[in-house]
Amino acid sequence: MKILLKIAYLGTAYCGYQVQPNGITVQEKLNQAAKAVFSFDCDIVGCSRTDSGVHARGFCATVTKKGTGTLETTVPLDRIPRAMNIHLPSDIAVLEARAVSDDFHARYSVISKEYEYLIYNGAERDPFLEGRAYHIPKRFDDAAIATMNAAAAQFVGKHDFTALRDGDPDEKDPVRHVFEASVKREGNLISFRVRADGFLYHMVRVMAGTLIEVGRGRLLPSDVAAFLKEKNRKACGATAPACGLYLDRVFYE
Repeated sequence: MKILLKIAYLGTAYCGYQVQPNGITVQEKLNQAAKAVFSFDCDIVGCSRTDSGVHARGFCATVTKKGTGTLETTVPLDRIPRAMNIHLPSDIAVLEARAVSDDFHARYSVISKEYEYLIYNGAERDPFLEGRAYHIPKRFDDAAIATMNAAAAQFVGKHDFTALRDGDPDEKDPVRHVFEASVKREGNLISFRVRADGFLYHMVRVMAGTLIEVGRGRLLPSDVAAFLKEKNRKACGATAPACGLYLDRVFYE
């Protein structure tokens, strides 16, 4: 069997999820905790990569004994989260653990993922949201939020999303199917949510940056549809900062 973990983390202190030679990553910390719990080196395969500073509420990863593709352990499943959390820093937590089959793949078995992008729209900065939301002091009124929501609806469907990504040589196919996309306000927080069968490099952050331009009145919802057809990255908004992005949920069959 394999063990599937559901993980939450604040990405502020990390150079993304995936292990790399020039910075501390979430995967590195998970590898260390798994070795402490199971007493051998493990392979931890995540559902996706997240960039430096990006957060997660429901990241998923499988754990197997290194080089074997499976894991046999005497540690009860319901005790694995607590056991791993003892060895993890306070900004990473394993929330759940469950057994899955050997042919399950944390990344390739995903049918959709949902991200949230948070904008703090208060006049003055909020120290409790520092590094956890993108601060835009100038207020978006109700009409602006409605227009942003209308623009987000243009993302829904199966499209070539070349216009909404930054360059990534590993991504060959730019077509993705977006199932839901919406914008709403609660107090001073503006939330952009989007669920799709997959995302291109920086795609959600470019979506968020484009919606911000719509909220500022610099773009129209119809412009978004046009940019998608034209595959025009330069016409879209800037890539929004990583601090506002959360991998919220991962869906499997």
